[in-house]
Amino acid sequence: MSVNTDLTENKANRVGNDLFESPDFYGLDDLLTEEHKLIRSSIRDFVKAEITPFIEDWCQQAHFPTEIVQKFGEIGAFGPTIPQEYGGGGMDYISYGLIMQEIERGDSGMRSTASVQGSLVMYPIYKFGSEEQRKKYLPKLASGEWLGCFGLTEPDHGSNPGGMVTNFKDEGDHYLLNGAKMWISNSPHADVAVVWAKDETDRIHGLIVERGMEGFTTPETHGKWSLRASATGELVFDNVKVPKENLLPGKSGLGAPLMCLDSARYGIAWGAIGSAMDCYDSARRYALERIQFDKPIASFQLVQKKLSEMLTEITKAQLLNWQLGNLMNQGKASTPQISLAKRNNVEMALNICREARQIHGGMGITGEYPIMRHMMNLESVITYEGTHDIHLLILGNEITGIPAFS
Repeated sequence: MSVNTDLTENKANRVGNDLFESPDFYGLDDLLTEEHKLIRSSIRDFVKAEITPFIEDWCQQAHFPTEIVQKFGEIGAFGPTIPQEYGGGGMDYISYGLIMQEIERGDSGMRSTASVQGSLVMYPIYKFGSEEQRKKYLPKLASGEWLGCFGLTEPDHGSNPGGMVTNFKDEGDHYLLNGAKMWISNSPHADVAVVWAKDETDRIHGLIVERGMEGFTTPETHGKWSLRASATGELVFDNVKVPKENLLPGKSGLGAPLMCLDSARYGIAWGAIGSAMDCYDSARRYALERIQFDKPIASFQLVQKKLSEMLTEITKAQLLNWQLGNLMNQGKASTPQISLAKRNNVEMALNICREARQIHGGMGITGEYPIMRHMMNLESVITYEGTHDIHLLILGNEITGIPAFS
């Protein structure tokens, strides 16, 4: 589907200058390095120029702008923590978090495109792949020449990925892959897919599947009310012949894809703050401009209560992410710690979206403001890469030592 050019130009003219200002009530900037600030500033400028003027129309038309992939590659949004020798940015995890925060401030779907590429495609190839695989795939993924996707979730196995039925058999000079994956970001346009499947002993392995392999198709999912500017689809494998050199040799078992999800969930924890900040900033501006009873609604106690609570929750989440980023840099962050941040910050952002919508009144449901788009997007973010309830149970297991699910 092509974007209506007139609508896009009108929206660009109407939005004009993106006036977003990031709240920093506790002076977190003082803890950032100059490099961190430069990276954040560069991505913020990119979002203001390349995403916010057009995102409402992309979402209204359920259009994924394929040109954004190469642009993300050019600004270093793909695989920021991957070493530079493979095309990555060689950055630390706080830099990665700031990049995800700024992109999701533009739109969760745009951040999904970037975080899937970096955390769920490039990360496993770098972490578990052979040197030949790293050199073949990572530079093209980092530059945006290739787009990737991650195949774990199945139609009947979401929160229980270990029950997957997708499988492969050793056929001598190749593997024969069969099965299907569902709710896969980037899949309709992906050039490569990192797919998790069981071998003949029921051991889970990662396989790199390339577009063009016979029997491999990627049907698109239509009719979404959320992440409308992100391409979502399926991965279908019908006797796909996968070369043996495409097996990720570094790690097998369910722990391998779960390690990838830890990296992605970390990025989500930062990204959700971006959505929350955008809604807070919009609500603050609107409250100061909207006149009722001969005064701006910002002067009313209940509006000030909402804005105060928004700023409080954003500040708490910023500090949470800062410490989690330090733990990630030290290699000390645990899965339960990452789960806590993902769950808390997405719930926080969703609550802020809902309060901001009330401050905007009826205007909050229109595309003139970003509120409803962020709210619908976050309804997906609160579910994908570990549902809200599953993250509670991960924490519950950590607290009690008793797993509530197998």
